[in-house]
Amino acid sequence: QVQLVESGGGLVQAGGSLRLSCSASGRTFSSYAMGWFRQAPGKEREFVATISQSGGSSRYADSVKGRFTISRDNAKNMVYLQMNSLKPEDTAVYYCAQWTMSGRYDYWGQGTQVTVSS
Repeated sequence: QVQLVESGGGLVQAGGSLRLSCSASGRTFSSYAMGWFRQAPGKEREFVATISQSGGSSRYADSVKGRFTISRDNAKNMVYLQMNSLKPEDTAVYYCAQWTMSGRYDYWGQGTQVTVSS
């Protein structure tokens, strides 16, 4: 049973920073790519960032490129999202997800709320 648990969300002023963490358990963490997604009120869930199994490559949504950094620590079964220069439009529930061999993100955490005030 795969379990993903996010933490680190909160309320921050525009221009501030937050670091989200996601703890994974249930299968060999280092074998799977990981991703971060977000969903704002009234909007569909959207891709934020993804990182390869080894952490050697990553990709970002254009809206966060240059401000957010995804990283992982395979020894600790953790994936992180460092968010800098936050904007009110970054307000959303942020989810971590794990890629599977089915070719999609099949495992999801419960989400952590990020609120950026102007």
